[in-house]
Amino acid sequence: MIKVRPEKLAYYRELHLAVPEPVLARLRASHIANYSIHLLGDRLFSYYEYHGDDLAADLAAIGRDEATRAWWELTDPCQEKVPEAGPDDWWAPMEQVFLME
Repeated sequence: MIKVRPEKLAYYRELHLAVPEPVLARLRASHIANYSIHLLGDRLFSYYEYHGDDLAADLAAIGRDEATRAWWELTDPCQEKVPEAGPDDWWAPMEQVFLME
């Protein structure tokens, strides 16, 4: 979870109408599937399914990816940490309380 800055909401939506293919390719290469972002008020919630064996390594590979870093330079200024985020978190993790498989 993270907040979207109200003055950046339209821009944030516009950016996500055309996510660059290299960014999507990096996510797929890191075993991320069914990735979505939802908006409620001023809060963004993300969801994805991970189908790999080493989430930390795959997330690190995403963080090193040049296209993804350029994408984050566009999206990060639209976001603001929520109070629940830890000191090392940008997006605050949420507790899963239910899952139907």
